Amino acid sequence: MTIATAEHIINAGFDEHRAEQFAERMVDMLNAGCTALMISIGHRTGLFDTLAAMAPATSEEIASRAGLNERYVREWLGAMTVSDIIRHTPETATYQLPSEHAISLSRTSPADNIAVFAQYIPLLGAVEDQIVHCFRHGGGVPYESFHRFHEVMAEDSGQSVVAALDTHILPLVPGLTDRLEQGIRVLDVGCGRGKALNRLAGLYPASRFVGYDFSREAVDYARREASEQGHHNATFQVRDAATLGEGNERGTFDLITTFDAIHDQKDPLAVLRGIRAALADDGVYLAQDIKGSSHHHGDRDHPIGPMLYTVSCMHCMTVSLAQGGEGLGAMWGKERALDYFSKAGFGTVEVNELAHDFQNYWYVCRP
Repeated sequence: MTIATAEHIINAGFDEHRAEQFAERMVDMLNAGCTALMISIGHRTGLFDTLAAMAPATSEEIASRAGLNERYVREWLGAMTVSDIIRHTPETATYQLPSEHAISLSRTSPADNIAVFAQYIPLLGAVEDQIVHCFRHGGGVPYESFHRFHEVMAEDSGQSVVAALDTHILPLVPGLTDRLEQGIRVLDVGCGRGKALNRLAGLYPASRFVGYDFSREAVDYARREASEQGHHNATFQVRDAATLGEGNERGTFDLITTFDAIHDQKDPLAVLRGIRAALADDGVYLAQDIKGSSHHHGDRDHPIGPMLYTVSCMHCMTVSLAQGGEGLGAMWGKERALDYFSKAGFGTVEVNELAHDFQNYWYVCRP
């Protein structure tokens, strides 16, 4: 077959309408990506919160109320207007955030603020050069390259975990709240800034809570918050989770939790085996991890599949590889998770889903 003949066959099968539709989709993606950056800025500067509490107002009035520079606010309002997020009335030169939009973008909605997640876009974009280097040479990008990571994760978990602990999460384990009220030992592995553990410490003063995390910055934050809130029953340590279950720690804890923390470990199976060793014989391990299928084709209908695979590639996977680790990634999926739980020594594993949380599975694991 000649080159000319091959080109003719390719051209004969070319669908111009499909090509135009795809090009339009690419433009939509570019617009959406840029809008996500502006949404992140609106969240961090408090502009969405300001607008949610205001009647239609001019850029000068909005900037004054928010304590921000008017010129920047005006340009941001332009981006929000052309994105159909903010309603602009040119006759009065005013702008308004509809209440139907504010519920997804302002801090008045503590469990459904999508603007929190928009922060991941600039956070990940900041390490793009390093990720490209890894594509070419292997290796990974270390935790310390991700500025604000723990801050954003704390906001994220504040919505999906902390706000739902006593109402949705703890009830997954029958009788757990009664045991917590009576007093048990609890460990949170990969505790981050300790938001969940400090919440539990306040709810259940008779129990003792310990948090381990790889990051000293996160642990220092958790300790300060525990002190400020008077949680004398909560302690936090800088600790490599892979060393769990050693020595006098074996069989020590009645409840162990991990909130979105296993898949980015250097050696996730070693961590799970350590958790099993540190768990009492009648204890419970409660694990939150990303909802996925372990197969790319099985995740095509996931409502935020593209976002989760991007976060996985540009954070979860790479921070593990940076330590010479497995690089499991956020989208390891239910099938692989169940296999790892079994290999770690857990006898029974229940898989739960919560109505308010389409992003995660909730695993209840017992010895």
